[in-house]
Amino acid sequence: MRKIIFLLTIIMFFFKNSATANYEKKIYDFSIKDITGETIDFKDYKNKVILVVNTASYCGFTRQYDELQKLWDLYKEKGLIVLGVPSNSFNQEKNNNEEVKEFCEVNFNINFPLTAITEVKGENAHEIFKWAKENHGKSAVPKWNFYKILINKEGKIEDTFSSMTKPMSKKLIKTIENIL
Repeated sequence: MRKIIFLLTIIMFFFKNSATANYEKKIYDFSIKDITGETIDFKDYKNKVILVVNTASYCGFTRQYDELQKLWDLYKEKGLIVLGVPSNSFNQEKNNNEEVKEFCEVNFNINFPLTAITEVKGENAHEIFKWAKENHGKSAVPKWNFYKILINKEGKIEDTFSSMTKPMSKKLIKTIENIL
């Protein structure tokens, strides 16, 4: 019995929850360029819940923009920031920021913050995605477009959600409401 408990303890140590991650930095230590070239300083989002979503214009999940906008409209006054991060990491984004901005505004009436086109995986990934991987593990690395990283009010990763998880899903909304 002792051997089993010992082995379980060792296994639990290796698969520890990200809540125990040793964050040297928090999201507030970073900035990123927005779609118009201005700087988004995450310090401005202190005490907010941030949903970071890598997006793409030519993806099968692009219709999720509608639900991201609904989520933003419903929860922005309660402290939710929806941050779209257009990316060509999966070769499904337009050629430049102006085209992305126009596409999002014309087709989806997007008014939540969008970043400039940004790499989200690999060695050229933006530092916030490297930070996410370092502190939350491989589950924070986008597997495809419209992957979602939820940051809590402490500036740490609360959870991640696959591209298949719709922005207005019960699962995502419940998690957001619990940390708002």
